[in-house]
Amino acid sequence: MNYRAADVPGARQRPEVSPDASLGWLRRLAPLVGRHRALLAVSLVAAFIALGVQVAVPAVIAAAIDTALVDRSGSIWGFVVILVVLAVARAIFAATYRYGLYKLAFDVETDLRANLYRHLTRLSFSFFDRIQSGQVISRANADIRSVQMFLAFAPLIALSVLSFFLAIGVMISIDLPLTLLAVAPLPGVYLLGRVLRDRVFPLTWITQARLAELATVVDENINGVRVVKSFAAEKRQLDALARTARRVRWANTTTADTRARYAPLMENLPRLGQVAVLGFGGWQVIEGSLMIGDLVAFNIYIAMIQVPFRLLGFVLLLAQRARASAERIYEVLDTVPEIVDAPGAVALVAPVGSVEFDDVHFGYTHPDGSKGPDVLDGFTLTIAPGERVALVGTTGSGKSTVARLLPRFYDVESGMVRLDGHDVRAVTLDSLRDAVGVVLDEPFLFSCSVADNIAFGRPDASSDEVVAAARAAQAHEFIAALPDGYDTVVGERGLTLSGGQRQRIAIARMLLANPPVLVLDDATSAIDVGVEAAIHEALETLLEGRTTLIIAHRLSTIALADRVALLEDGRVAATGTHAELMANDNRYRALLARTDDTPRELKEASGVAAVVPPPGPGGMPGGLGGVML
Repeated sequence: MNYRAADVPGARQRPEVSPDASLGWLRRLAPLVGRHRALLAVSLVAAFIALGVQVAVPAVIAAAIDTALVDRSGSIWGFVVILVVLAVARAIFAATYRYGLYKLAFDVETDLRANLYRHLTRLSFSFFDRIQSGQVISRANADIRSVQMFLAFAPLIALSVLSFFLAIGVMISIDLPLTLLAVAPLPGVYLLGRVLRDRVFPLTWITQARLAELATVVDENINGVRVVKSFAAEKRQLDALARTARRVRWANTTTADTRARYAPLMENLPRLGQVAVLGFGGWQVIEGSLMIGDLVAFNIYIAMIQVPFRLLGFVLLLAQRARASAERIYEVLDTVPEIVDAPGAVALVAPVGSVEFDDVHFGYTHPDGSKGPDVLDGFTLTIAPGERVALVGTTGSGKSTVARLLPRFYDVESGMVRLDGHDVRAVTLDSLRDAVGVVLDEPFLFSCSVADNIAFGRPDASSDEVVAAARAAQAHEFIAALPDGYDTVVGERGLTLSGGQRQRIAIARMLLANPPVLVLDDATSAIDVGVEAAIHEALETLLEGRTTLIIAHRLSTIALADRVALLEDGRVAATGTHAELMANDNRYRALLARTDDTPRELKEASGVAAVVPPPGPGGMPGGLGGVML
């Protein structure tokens, strides 16, 4: 089943995190919290009522002791009824606000995750070139969960802080000297809390970063398990994982050690005040200046004001971890996409497929941000509507880069790429990528059914259309033989299928989308001879009238093209039909003699009557050879 944003209720209405980086990390979340303002309001009202009931209970107990037990001037049963009513009311309102606040935290977590994923889909390929997948996964899971945990517990702790001030107010109304004794140790708790906060924050940042490193190691070893096993490198990779895990352990242990030094002091300092209150308050009771009920209530209130301080170490850890996690999330959210719709960008309407590369210069950026050498250096090529052009060249000559510039996976540094006369930077990305279909040499399949993978570009396609596309890509027979046919769920990245099967599904996916411009980046490299010949036969008809750029390494693939362009040193060195280049260009003949691995059977099946002879002295072909297309 394919899911699109429109299929998810409220997917397009989800608010964005505030883009103002000058705001604190919590204030940047305000738009997400504001979306649930009704739930927040109900929860806060219930919380205030529950808090009022909690503060009232010790006063009722004090009155019950003094009236019914000490003075014996009234019945205790009336107070019992009042306490039962208060207990029921507190249970109801506490359950209401806890449910509401937890739901709010999970809703904000969902919105934040949607924000992050939506932004990731907007980011340019250059971002993913320089960031490790484990780092992204860590931010999308562990870091968001840290923020959610803080949002879930922080309101509860904030309410305990509010109960602290209410309790202090009641205590002052009972006896000011006793109140001063109770709160005397609290400034020391505050100072210890500041020291703990300053020491815990850098440690939590290190912890989150090292957890991301650990996620990267695990992710790479799972995705690269075949490489690891083929080189018998399991022990080395386990050692690498162990080293990373030890770094995580050090960060967590150091954080725990820091908390262990300060948290017990912060928790127990308020109890010194309780000892002083019991001593001085007991003396007051003996002297008759304080009622027993008031002393009992005072001790209950002291327990209430101690709760925030007992939780202070925990909430500081949560807060610092959430802050570190939020800043790591904001690093991604604040990354500006390089490839975006230009102001006033127009949508392509019924493109005919005229493609032009005009003096294009381009080089990739290294992960450290430094600029690499130019891959394309003055690349110029024009492809007429409906024409099929094969681009050939040595490894690293820039063939795949050309394929990435046409759909604007990257932008040129200078020069221009045009589609139907429009600079591709001046048209909307959606319309451009609808018009240009790309089949890569390493196709990616999602861990869903075969049918869903084929229909990825057209989720509304019928079953008959899916099957027709699979037949055209010579994939129907092997798909029908799978355990559940088209409903068979392929493994992660499609690795339960062979390379050739994955390529055929990718070709079927492209054919079903039916774009007017196709880019085939060595799309049949993993397909065997007989199947490739059948695919080429089908493509001959399907590519008719469709502008096609073919990144070619095999002579059999070149046979699909009307014209061939030889790429050398980042520019077109020669262009013409295969026969013309074979007859007139030594570089082209040498390239094919050196790189072509097409079996003779496929060359014959593709209509190539003669093969390129082996290279003679000096690396040049022993003869010119010839072809019949």
